[in-house]
Amino acid sequence: MKRLVVITVGKTHSGKTTFAKALEKKLDNSIVMDQDNHAEFINTYYKKIQPKTGPNTLKHALSRLIVDYTKENTDYHLIICNSNRSIHDRNYLLNELFPAKDFTRILVHFDIPDYILKARVHQSERRTTIFRSATNFEQVLLRQQVDDAREDVKSPTKEEADYLFHIKDSQELESVINAIIRISLNEKAL
Repeated sequence: MKRLVVITVGKTHSGKTTFAKALEKKLDNSIVMDQDNHAEFINTYYKKIQPKTGPNTLKHALSRLIVDYTKENTDYHLIICNSNRSIHDRNYLLNELFPAKDFTRILVHFDIPDYILKARVHQSERRTTIFRSATNFEQVLLRQQVDDAREDVKSPTKEEADYLFHIKDSQELESVINAIIRISLNEKAL
């Protein structure tokens, strides 16, 4: 039986974390890997040694360690809860970390309109201790809106993974979770 890897794609406040936590509760033998948790840990205990500019290589190294450990020492399904909006980042995850020979790969794209995200960000009570360069989620959303024009920031396509789900509003979360549960049961039956 191949393990599942479920990779979220979407902007801040699109529902990725809510989805990942709900899926983890229903998908037996699964774990959420959320880089926001790693960023908060680093900012709390190791802020002095994290890079001041450029990619947050310390956060990425910690995330890679957790993924590698989970792959090598457990049989858990992985739920990767990050924005993953760049084709380059998704290719790295899908081809390097979670190859098709070892994993059934599922992308869940949160395609929530910006006006809804802006309202969610405005009402957000999420802690900002995850930030290295932003001071609030409005700045994060603005940066992501600017990134929409980048060549490598694209919506995922069905050719990238074994399964692709699009979520356009929160009413679709439960049906996508149920579909993923069915996929896991089919993999288990093989």
